[in-house]
Amino acid sequence: MKIRDMPEQNRPRERFLKLGPEALSDAELFAILLRTGTINENVIDMSNRLIAEYGLDKLFECSLVELQKISGIGPAKAMQILTISELGKRHSQAQKPIKKITCAEDVFNHFHERLKDKKQEEFWILMLNTQNNIIGEHMVSKGILDATIIHPREVFKPAIKNSAAKIILVHNHPSGGVEPSEEDVEISTKILHTGEEIGVWVADSVIISNEKWNSIKQLISSK
Repeated sequence: MKIRDMPEQNRPRERFLKLGPEALSDAELFAILLRTGTINENVIDMSNRLIAEYGLDKLFECSLVELQKISGIGPAKAMQILTISELGKRHSQAQKPIKKITCAEDVFNHFHERLKDKKQEEFWILMLNTQNNIIGEHMVSKGILDATIIHPREVFKPAIKNSAAKIILVHNHPSGGVEPSEEDVEISTKILHTGEEIGVWVADSVIISNEKWNSIKQLISSK
């Protein structure tokens, strides 16, 4: 049955307007987000199928390519799903904002929501002023970390542009472990030495996984 053929009081948008979002099921809320179904499946049936088959958490963890492999999900719907996922992460982060970095745990709390479900490694820099207040952040690379690809120039260019006194290197381990690899140490050491030469201090290098973190500051400082 098409949505327009349903009794008006049973349609998601009408129920939302009358009762508010809290009265709607997950599938009804998802249907409002996706807006349309397919020729053979209305949007509520599609939403029920997707949630029953994958669960909201798994859907939000999928990549753009993975979502488009699901029956009924094209590029537009895939982007809609990932947009609401990203907004959820940002809202969660906004509930516990961290302005000042005092330790590696602060770095973990700042990046955890956005990096915890990533399936690829992302390499970020967190830019700080002399009081350790956050003044900016920048993603340097996405994918397998490679010392031949991550050039110190790309790391320090945004730091210098933002007049950062110091930076913290941050990357995630999708595998869940937080032990630094040889590549992690090599990249961090190279950037540390460059920072010493140009006067931008590398305060730490932090590895983040789903629930853990590890600071390799002492390891790279001894190199």
